[in-house]
Amino acid sequence: MKEKVIIKKENPFSEVSTVLIRELSKELAKRYEFTYDGSGGFQPEDVTVEKAAFLVVWINEEPIACGAVRPLFENEIAEIKRMFVKPEFRGNGIARLLLKKLESLAVEMGYKKIWLETGDRQPEAIRLYENTNYSRIINYGNYKENLHNNCFEKVLLND
Repeated sequence: MKEKVIIKKENPFSEVSTVLIRELSKELAKRYEFTYDGSGGFQPEDVTVEKAAFLVVWINEEPIACGAVRPLFENEIAEIKRMFVKPEFRGNGIARLLLKKLESLAVEMGYKKIWLETGDRQPEAIRLYENTNYSRIINYGNYKENLHNNCFEKVLLND
């Protein structure tokens, strides 16, 4: 990719963030034939707490991707949420770049592990996590009862 890629923190309530989150939610609702909005229970305030962040990826001043990191359980585990790359920008390493930045932030924030969830109708996401050293774990939290969920963990190397 030749364009300059910029990843920066963004207010999860901003118009840019809201549009990206809405696009992801629409895609998930379509893939899973949800009768609700596809938000998965995500609320922007989930990432306004301490040790949390919402990131937006920009190319040529266009917002093209987003992702979030937030505390989970005993504050030593971060959860990655709302990973999304606009379809026309997929296949160029943007998701991998964003994931790496979220992992770096998690290390800076003092987390020891990252947990995340993706659905079985998102094979590209499953491949990304498997190819970046995430291991499958037993479904946690709200995902325990749903057989369509795949939960993953990555142990972080804090130096």
